[in-house]
Amino acid sequence: MSIGGVLFDIDGVLVTSWQAVPGAAETLKYLDSKDIARAFLTNTTSKTRGQIATALREVGLDVHSDEIVTAASLTADHLRENYPDARVVLINNGEIAGDMPGIEFVDETSEDPDVVVVGGAGPEFTHERLSRVYDWLCRGIPVVAMHRSLMWSTGAGLRIDTGMYLGGMEQASGHTAKAIGKPAPLGFRTASERMGVDPDDVVMVGDDLDNDVLAAQVVGMTGVLVRTGKFRQDVLDRRITDEFAMEPDHVIDSVADLPGVLS
Repeated sequence: MSIGGVLFDIDGVLVTSWQAVPGAAETLKYLDSKDIARAFLTNTTSKTRGQIATALREVGLDVHSDEIVTAASLTADHLRENYPDARVVLINNGEIAGDMPGIEFVDETSEDPDVVVVGGAGPEFTHERLSRVYDWLCRGIPVVAMHRSLMWSTGAGLRIDTGMYLGGMEQASGHTAKAIGKPAPLGFRTASERMGVDPDDVVMVGDDLDNDVLAAQVVGMTGVLVRTGKFRQDVLDRRITDEFAMEPDHVIDSVADLPGVLS
């Protein structure tokens, strides 16, 4: 295969609970030695790009903020383009305003906003707040989700994410929230553009079969699924036994094995 660049998911691929996956640093060094471009695409909404880069460098991964594409930065681009000067309510676990310059955030208890933005799930996702989001959705106020991931992996196990809540709200309201981050194509194409590489020449490495790997393959990338993070063998087995389903191009034990795929 032609390799112009490698696009990494972060959580579950390079780190778990912000501790480096063994071999991750060596794989990044391998790419540097081969002059292969790289970028990082994440649905993490608890940290800004700068904070993510700092956290990665602290565990030995030489990553810079301008190499990272976040769901928050993509959402900010979407809001500026489609809802200029909108008053935005943000429901999110994490202070990520630094990745969303030019957006006017308003208090959720004030008058109705123009747009509601929902980030990653966390303690802020209380019954009262989610009920308020559901009410706004029912009344036709646009709800923009930074992503619709169903779960993420921590050192203590799996945690449910925004997509678990959105599905029920959409079904009950008859309205659909606009999702920006993975698995939507926008992030994959944006990351390719930043690397200056055509999607057909990009390898995407992820731990989420649908959101990372198969979504990347849809836009023309080569998908590599790692058996770390949120990976579940039973999910892969069901996909492989379905003759009509798309399968990942490659499956490896961890990011440490990526050089063998690329060589």
